[in-house]
Amino acid sequence: MKTIARKDEQVAEDLDAEYKPLTADEARELRARHPSISPWWVIAGQLVVGLLVALAAWGLTGRQNLGWSAGYGAIAVVIPAAVFARGLTGRFSSLNPGTAVVGFFLWEMVKMALSIAMLFAAPRLITALSWPAMLIGLVVTMKAAWLAVMFSPRRRQHRDE
Repeated sequence: MKTIARKDEQVAEDLDAEYKPLTADEARELRARHPSISPWWVIAGQLVVGLLVALAAWGLTGRQNLGWSAGYGAIAVVIPAAVFARGLTGRFSSLNPGTAVVGFFLWEMVKMALSIAMLFAAPRLITALSWPAMLIGLVVTMKAAWLAVMFSPRRRQHRDE
């Protein structure tokens, strides 16, 4: 049989040939064309979607406990995400690349622990809790992050052409 895998030296040469560092002007232009999205914008979008899911659950079924359950599921996503975003945007997390990586993993663990704690507390906090409604609120709110990215405000492009 014939070996089709390339040798490590060939891969390294190919990667070096394709890599070209950007100049300062090219990097500035790239950032202008693709501005970063604030995590707070994503959280605000998730909050709006969570509120809509809770109102839809209540309005479509006429049962208040389903609305509260779906709303609590949304809150179980939004509050930990807000804590995570606050931790990542703090001064300590941006001191150097090492603290940024450690901060990311630390705040991600805090976010997961807070989400799990909120799910365990749900039966005590919501009377007549509906687990399916809560999970629908949780999943829809979690997956709504792409909507916030899609509808993010973009900087106006200059017409220098």
